[in-house]
Amino acid sequence: MALFLSLVSRKWCISASLMIQARTFRSKAALDALLRAAEDKVPNLVLYNYPSFSGAYGALFARLYHSHFNLPCLILPFSSVEPLRVEDLHFEGFQTCYLVDFVGPKGFAMELSRFMGRVTAFDHRKSTLAKISPAEDCPTNLTFYIDVEKSSSSAAYDYFANKCKEQESAEQGAVPGLLNREDRDCLAMVLRYIEDGDLRRWSLPDIKAFNIGLGELRSKLNCITNPYVFDQLLEISSMDLIAKGISYISARQNAANKLLDKAFKVRLGKGFYGECLGIRADGNSDLSDEIGKELSVRSAAAGLRPIGAVVYMQRNNLKMSLRSMDTTTDTSEVAKAYGGGGSRSSSSFIIRMDEYNQWISVK
Repeated sequence: MALFLSLVSRKWCISASLMIQARTFRSKAALDALLRAAEDKVPNLVLYNYPSFSGAYGALFARLYHSHFNLPCLILPFSSVEPLRVEDLHFEGFQTCYLVDFVGPKGFAMELSRFMGRVTAFDHRKSTLAKISPAEDCPTNLTFYIDVEKSSSSAAYDYFANKCKEQESAEQGAVPGLLNREDRDCLAMVLRYIEDGDLRRWSLPDIKAFNIGLGELRSKLNCITNPYVFDQLLEISSMDLIAKGISYISARQNAANKLLDKAFKVRLGKGFYGECLGIRADGNSDLSDEIGKELSVRSAAAGLRPIGAVVYMQRNNLKMSLRSMDTTTDTSEVAKAYGGGGSRSSSSFIIRMDEYNQWISVK
């Protein structure tokens, strides 16, 4: 009887401890998954940056590797909004942890390495270098793959593809590769485009259209709420995304063009900053970028400053957005003078109605 009570008491203490932990998890679903993995002694844990395509693809490659060799693995998204804490992951069963497209808060990976057999992290951001300890200070079971010239998804692919080859060599037999030839060829181009955006190169053809097409899928990257996400990632085609992005850009440009016939002359700063073309876009402020850029081109063609001014009501305030396609023009000098800000090619500010009326009045 005493033994029975001891076991019940122990079980209750464990349950109470887990209930306390539950309050610190990002979601109940993530907690449940971690508890099940702990009970089943799942040795491998993969946390990927959410919502990041580089993180999701890196997690896909980790999943493919572990499934090829029937290695139990738990994959969870890691959000910086409500991040998991080190103590949330402190279960005896976990032996290996992969951090894909992030390293966590400063010291996060180091703390994990104190109770995990091995921790491996992938990232490509220069800012990450300030969060990690020098190589000589890292324990031998902690490895950082930080390459500012390669996206995390590409680094993760190379890593797990090489592990597949090493396994084949160790077993001296045929081992399935990480991807079949068809999937590999399709994903190669997708990864190139993702890397082009991750590294802020923006050099590939139709990269803007690709990112627009890709962006519509961002909400599906949570493997807890969308258990089919990794199958869906395998089906993504760069050409399909580019076509979708081009269609979206074209539709918005056509909508913007319908408003351009109503353009009028704007005396920026009552003429102190020159004159340009402007338009009222009340109800169409979401098109201000497209309208402003086209107005900039038309303004230059009309012999005015190469700036497009888009004016619209925003929460009972009159807002003016300035755009320029001319690299030598700084729109922010006008915006800053009136309490706003932005970049050379794109800026905005709130303008009083009486002031605005003086900018468009013809004397």
